[in-house]
Amino acid sequence: MEFGSVPLDRAEGAVLAHSLATPQGRLKKGRVLSAADIDALREAGADEVVVARLGAGDVGEDEAARRIAAALVPDADAARVRVTAASTGRVNVYAIGPGVLELDAARVHAMNRVDPMLTLATLPPYAATQERTMLATVKVISYGAAAEAVDRAAEAVRDALRVRPVVMRDAGLILTDLGQGPGKGEAAMEGRLSALGMTLAETRVVPHRTEAIAEALRDLPGEMALILTASATSDAADVGPMALQRAGGRVIRFGMPVDPGNLLFVGDLAGRPVIGLPGCARAPALNGADWVLERLVCGLPVGDAEIADMGVGGLLKESPARPHPRERAGRKG
Repeated sequence: MEFGSVPLDRAEGAVLAHSLATPQGRLKKGRVLSAADIDALREAGADEVVVARLGAGDVGEDEAARRIAAALVPDADAARVRVTAASTGRVNVYAIGPGVLELDAARVHAMNRVDPMLTLATLPPYAATQERTMLATVKVISYGAAAEAVDRAAEAVRDALRVRPVVMRDAGLILTDLGQGPGKGEAAMEGRLSALGMTLAETRVVPHRTEAIAEALRDLPGEMALILTASATSDAADVGPMALQRAGGRVIRFGMPVDPGNLLFVGDLAGRPVIGLPGCARAPALNGADWVLERLVCGLPVGDAEIADMGVGGLLKESPARPHPRERAGRKG
C-alpha cells in the first residue's frame, strides 16, 4: 500500500487519509475520492492531499476486518455471538446471552503476530457474558493490508472464540445459623443466579452443625447446591466439607488462589455440583466464587487443576467492608 501526499490530479480513486473541510461539506477520512471530491478540494484551495492507495495484492480495511472476523467466528449462531458489519476497518463481536467466553488464547496471539496492522483484542478467557457484552474487536489499523497477510491472520485465528451458555436452571442455597440468625447472603446469591438467567430454587436455614447441613443437602432442590456458613470454612475438616461427605458426596478442592474468595470448597453429590461459598459471597462484589459458579453452571469442569490455575489474575479488588483487609493483615507490628 502506498501512503503519502499526492497532487490533486493524481488523487482520484485513492483513500483520503485525513478528514478535510470543503465548501460542499466535510470529507471524512477513509473515503474513496471521486472526481467531485477532487473539485471540492480544489475549490477549498488545496493543491495536494494525503491519501492511501491499495496495491495490486492489497485488500481494503473493511474487507480485511471482515475476513478475519469470519474466520474467528465461522458460525455465529453456533458460537452464540453476534458479529457486526465491517466499518472503518473494525468488526465487533457481541454475546447474545449469559455464559462464559471460551477462547483459544494461543490462536489470538498467533494472529496478532502476523502483521502489526491486523489486530484482535478480546476479553480474558472465561469472562462472564450477558446479552450485548462485547467480546472482541477486530481492527485493521491501516487503510488496507496485503491479502496474503490477511489470509494468514485469518487462518491463525480460525474458530478461536465462542460463548459457552448457561445450562442449569436453578440452584438451592443452605445458610447456617450459630444462634444469631443466618445473616445476609441470600439476596446476593439470588442476584448472581438471576444474572445468569437462573432462579434460586429454595433457601434453607439450618444450625451450624455437620449433620444438619448434611440432612439439608440430601433433598435440597436445584441443579446445584450452594452452602454459605455463618462462620467461614477454615479447614477441610470443618462443618461444611464434612457435611458434604456425610451426605454421601465428595470434596474435590478446598481453598483457591483467588482473593477475595480463598475459603471456598467445591465438590459433588450424586452428580450435582456443590459449592461451599466463602464469606465474601454475602456481598455482590466480584470474588473467586463467581468464577467457579459461572463455569459450573455452563457445564465446564472445575476441579483441582482448574482452580489452581485461577491464581494468575486472581488478585481481585478488595471490598472496603472486608473485616480483615489485606494491607492491615500484612503489616508487622
